[in-house]
Amino acid sequence: MNKKIITVKDLQNRDAKCIVWMPDNENTARCILQISHGMEEHIERYEDFASFLCDNGYIVIGSDQVGHGITLSKDELGYFGEGGYEGCIDRLHCVTLKAKQMYPDLPIVLLGHSMGSFMARGYITRYGKELNGAVIMGTSGPNPALGMGKLLINLITLFKGDRAKSRFITKMMFGSYNKKFDGEGVYQWLTKRDDIKTAYERDEYCGFGFTLNGYKGLVGILGEVSSPKWANDVPKELPILIVSGEDDPVGDYSKGVKTVYDRLKEAGIKDIRLKLFENDRHEILNETDNEEVYKYLLDYLDSLI
Repeated sequence: MNKKIITVKDLQNRDAKCIVWMPDNENTARCILQISHGMEEHIERYEDFASFLCDNGYIVIGSDQVGHGITLSKDELGYFGEGGYEGCIDRLHCVTLKAKQMYPDLPIVLLGHSMGSFMARGYITRYGKELNGAVIMGTSGPNPALGMGKLLINLITLFKGDRAKSRFITKMMFGSYNKKFDGEGVYQWLTKRDDIKTAYERDEYCGFGFTLNGYKGLVGILGEVSSPKWANDVPKELPILIVSGEDDPVGDYSKGVKTVYDRLKEAGIKDIRLKLFENDRHEILNETDNEEVYKYLLDYLDSLI
C-alpha cells in the first residue's frame, strides 16, 4: 500500500487534510471508496481498513470532517462554523470531485460511519447521482427528542456562545450509551476490544467534545435525515448498503437501523440491503470480528463494479 496526504479546500475556503491510500500498483485499482468518518475522531483511524482494501484493488480517500483532525487548533475541534452541517456535506463533495479528477475512469462509492453516515445520507440526496453506491454504517433512526434537544442547545447558546461546551448536552445526547454494557470507562459502547478503546482514550484528537455549534449541526442533520421526506429524495438507482452492529446503541440496538432500511425500501430504492453483525457494538470496523466485517464489505463493493 502507498499513501499520500493532500490538501483539499472546501467551499468556505478551509483547508482539509485528505488522505489517499493506493495499491502498490496504482494502475490495478478497480474502484474508489470515499470515507466519511464519525464524530470526535479522524480519518487516520481508518488506515487498517484502507490497507485491506488497497490489497484488494481499491483506492481509498477521505478527509477530516469539519471541526476534526490534527490540522486544527484545539479551540476549533468540535466546531462546524457558520456553514453548519451543510459545510460538512460540501466538504465531502469537494473530496469526491478531487477523487474524480485524480481517477476519472474509476467508479466511486461513499461510506459514512456514525455522524459520517448522517452526512452521507444528506449527501446522497444532493449528489447521489454522482456515486456508484453508498454504504451507511452505524447510523441512527428517528429520535423523537431531537426537537427538545435543538431547543436546549439554542437556549444554552444564548448564554454561553456557540463555541462553548456543555456537559449537560453531552450527557443528554450520549449518557445512556453505556447502560447495557459491563466494564469500566465511558467508551464501552464503541467496541468490545480493549486495545481500541484505550487507543481512542489516549488520542487527543478523539473524544474531544463538541461545541454547542457542533451539536446544533449534529441535531440539524439528524433532523433532516430522520424526516420521512428524506428517503424519497434519494436517487432510486443508487445501490445502498445499511450495515451496523446488532448491539449498537446509536442505532437503538438495530431498531433505528431497520427503520432507515424500511424507509428506503418503501421509497423504491431498487438495490437496498441490510446487514447486522451479531454482538457487535458501534465501531464494526474495530470489533473482535472485524475480519468478517472487512470481507463482507469487500464482497459488497466487488458486487457494485
